[in-house]
Amino acid sequence: MIKFVYQNDPKGSGDAILKCRNYIKHSHFLMLFPDDLIFKKNCSKEMIALHKKTKGSIIATKIVKKETVTRWGILSLKNKKNNYFTIKDVVEKPSIKNAPSNYAIIGRYILPRTIMHNLKNLKPGQGGEIHITDGIKQLIKSGEKFYGNIFKGKYLDCGTLSGYINSGRTLAKEKK
Repeated sequence: MIKFVYQNDPKGSGDAILKCRNYIKHSHFLMLFPDDLIFKKNCSKEMIALHKKTKGSIIATKIVKKETVTRWGILSLKNKKNNYFTIKDVVEKPSIKNAPSNYAIIGRYILPRTIMHNLKNLKPGQGGEIHITDGIKQLIKSGEKFYGNIFKGKYLDCGTLSGYINSGRTLAKEKK
């Protein structure tokens, strides 16, 4: 079942998750950001399979150019396998020199329900927003296992007007 929850006054990704808390009934939930499109391979199925294997929380990730890390949440990693790794830390939009890697967070997550408590008690961070990365950072520090899923699909960023237009063009070409 899919339910939509709206943020009438956007206060960050963490605030958006808090708006869903009454709908989360299980220990973990899948969250997808609508401006990140992944096609050709089902990223959500990959993530669910990794969650079943590890029993941990999962974040979709891809390698980005080092000079673009300031646009993304970036993962610090250890124990890299073929298509996943253990996440040591997350850094929201780091400077190029402070980025722990060039593995960027893509808007797909399997998160524990317990993140609600962390997010509820967070003070607004960068830009006056409640960031999901701050809640994840706290959970990692408290021992929650997080894994980065290096997905196999094709990624399209629809978060800007030019990205949206280019994504439409790319999808139109794929349909031919």
